[in-house]
Amino acid sequence: MIPQSLISYIETEIIPRYKSFDKAHNLSHVQAVIEESLILASQHANADKRLVYTIAAYHDTGLCRDRATHHLVSGEILMADTTLRQWFSPKELLLMKEAVEDHRASADHEPRSIYGKIVAEADRIIDPDITLRRTVQYGLKQNPTANEEWHYQRFHKHLMEKYAPGGYLKLWFPDGKNAERLKELQAIIADKELLKLKFSLMFKEEKQ
Repeated sequence: MIPQSLISYIETEIIPRYKSFDKAHNLSHVQAVIEESLILASQHANADKRLVYTIAAYHDTGLCRDRATHHLVSGEILMADTTLRQWFSPKELLLMKEAVEDHRASADHEPRSIYGKIVAEADRIIDPDITLRRTVQYGLKQNPTANEEWHYQRFHKHLMEKYAPGGYLKLWFPDGKNAERLKELQAIIADKELLKLKFSLMFKEEKQ
């Protein structure tokens, strides 16, 4: 069971930090990652839901500094939070720090524990339309003045590098729902006309 005092602390002090992040990493994102993490944890008897919940809540807090190192900064923020010591041992805090560090999709190593795999998988909530829209949103945030063609090229390049067959995205639960959804997304990416149409509609909507 997750102590109510821990839930209250995270809901008042940690989750609200996501209000200041971009649309792809906002409150709805962290809430979705927490929910999916707890679902995955329920399928693994050895996973402690206290740790799973906390890891999910802290996983993107490092975006307060930058995107490139946010996974490492998130781990630093978790370890530096002395309030957590009332619920977790030093060993558990280190385990959570490592899981937060390991969640990034482009990480060059396998997560060091089941906790890292759970948050990494939960963070990959693959819904084709949501994934495509988040990719459009990120491009607009990075370069709001660029024209539509520039944004489409960036959008397409990112999708190919991350989600297409052979891309760097790794799923740790091959029987999970993400694996099936990834196949749906890959079918859209492979259909150039459909992909361009979806991009154009989302680009216009996000620009308004």
